[in-house]
Amino acid sequence: MKLTAKSTKIACYAGYVVQAIVNNLIPLLFAAFSDEFGISLGRLAIIVSINFCTQIIVDFASAYLLKKFGYRRICVAAHVFSTIGLVALAILPYVFSDAFWGIAISAVTLAVGGGVLEVAISPLIEAVPSDNKEKEMSLLHSFYCWGHVGVVLVSTGFIWLFGIENWRYLPLFWTILPILNSILFQKVQLWDICPEEKGLSLKELFNMPIFYVFIALMICSGASEQAVSQWSSFFAEKGLGLSKTAADVLGTCAFAVCMGSSRLIYSLFSEKIPLKIAIFASSLLCAACFLTLGLTSSKALSVVACALTGFSVGIMWPGVYSLAAASVKNGGTSMFSILALGGDVGCALGPFIVGEIADNSHYAQGSAPWFQELALREGILSASGFPILLAAVILVLILVGAKTNKSNL
Repeated sequence: MKLTAKSTKIACYAGYVVQAIVNNLIPLLFAAFSDEFGISLGRLAIIVSINFCTQIIVDFASAYLLKKFGYRRICVAAHVFSTIGLVALAILPYVFSDAFWGIAISAVTLAVGGGVLEVAISPLIEAVPSDNKEKEMSLLHSFYCWGHVGVVLVSTGFIWLFGIENWRYLPLFWTILPILNSILFQKVQLWDICPEEKGLSLKELFNMPIFYVFIALMICSGASEQAVSQWSSFFAEKGLGLSKTAADVLGTCAFAVCMGSSRLIYSLFSEKIPLKIAIFASSLLCAACFLTLGLTSSKALSVVACALTGFSVGIMWPGVYSLAAASVKNGGTSMFSILALGGDVGCALGPFIVGEIADNSHYAQGSAPWFQELALREGILSASGFPILLAAVILVLILVGAKTNKSNL
C-alpha cells in the first residue's frame, strides 16, 4: 500500500483518539477503584492532579525532546508509553499492597503518552501540504471528541456486558489502537515543521508581544472548556432525573458530540467563515451558556446549555492554534508546546475557580441537594469571565486587522 499525505492524516487522527483514550479512561473507572480497593474520593482527586502536573511537565519538555529526537521517534514513543500505561493500569493495582500507587504510576505513564501526542500532532498536521490549514486543524481536533465519545460508550458497554468486576480487561482492550498506530507512525511521511529555516527558540518567542496574547487565548480556551465539561453529567442527572450511569453517558457524550460537531462543521465551511469571526461568535455563545447555567432555575435548560457549551468551545483550541501558526512565522515546535502548556493551565484553572467559588458560597453550607446545585451555579457564573475575555481579545485582533488592511489600501 502506498502511503500518502492521507495516510499521515489518518495516523494523526488516530493519535488524537489515543489521546482521548489515555485522558478519559481512568476517570470512568473511579467507581471501580473506590468499590474494589476502597480508595477515597480525595485520593482519586490526587490522581487527577498527578495527571495534570505530568502533562504540564511534558508540555514544557516536548519542545526540547522533539527537536533532539525528531517527531517520528517521539510520536512512536508516545504510543509506546500509552500502551505501557494501559497494561500497567490492568496489572499494577493488584501488585502494590496499596492499589493507589499502581493507579498513580499508570496515570503518570499515560499522561506522558497523551501529553506528547497533544504537543506533537498539531504541528504535524499544520506541516502537511494543504490549501486550507484551518480546516485541517479543526478536523484533527474533532477526532479527540469522537474518541472521547467512543471511550465512554464502548467502556460503558463493556462494563454492562461483562460486569464492573472485570474492569481490568478494559485497558488491555484499548491497547489495540496505540499498538497499531505506533506501527503506522513508523512508516508515514512526515513533513518539516519549518521547511525554510529552523523554528524560533523559546527566547525569540517570548520576545514577541503577540505570543503572550496567544498564550492568554489558550488559557481562556482551556478554562472555558473544562469549567463546564466536568459538571455536564451532574446537570444531566439532576435536570432529567437519570441514573448516575445514564447521566454520565448522556451528559459527557452530549458535551463531546457537540464539541466535535462544531469542529467538523467549521472544517466544512472554513473557507466561508473567517476564523476570528468564528472564535468571536463562539466566545459570545459560550458566555451566554455560562450565564444561563449560572442564572436559570430550569433543569432542562441547564442540560441544553451544557451541550451548547460543548458546541461553543469546540473551535477555540484548534482556532487559536491556527491563528498563532499564521501570525508567528516559523514558531514551530516551541510555539506549539508552550501553547499546549497554556491550554492545560486553563484546563486546570477553570474547574479550580468553579470549585473554589462553589465551596465558599453561602449555599454550600446547606444540607439539601439543591443547595449544592445553587453553589455550583455560582461557581460557573464566576467562570463566565473566561469566554468574555476571549471574545474581547479576539474583537481587538479583528479591529486591529481591519485597521491595518484599510491603511494598506
